Amino acid sequence: MKRNQGLGRILVMVYAVFALSAFARSLFQILTDFSSAPLAYLLSAFAAAVYIVATFSLARSGRTAWHVSLVAVLIELVGVLGVGLWTVLDPGLFAEETVWGHFGAGYGYVPAVLPVIGLAWLLTHRPAPTR
Repeated sequence: MKRNQGLGRILVMVYAVFALSAFARSLFQILTDFSSAPLAYLLSAFAAAVYIVATFSLARSGRTAWHVSLVAVLIELVGVLGVGLWTVLDPGLFAEETVWGHFGAGYGYVPAVLPVIGLAWLLTHRPAPTR
């Protein structure tokens, strides 16, 4: 079964929802209230960009798409763990929530679980070796 079929298609849809929601939220926040929490809003915009890349690369087949997906999901994992820890250790720095803040608490912790599922899916659906 191809990586982007079956459960893979559901994974792509979840990433698409997060890409859209993170993008819309960060765009609105940046356009309407950027000065109140620039770091938080820029981090949310970065998360949106990562989700967009992951969505498109997960939806495609092939070795290059698999590698791009792997990098995007790894960046997502590092981001959610790093920003999550940062918001716990220095909450005063974040005047507003971010997508990855507090390990994705504002999104039901799905941002913390999604890259783990994405990595598991990618590692069990590696492309065939080239000859």
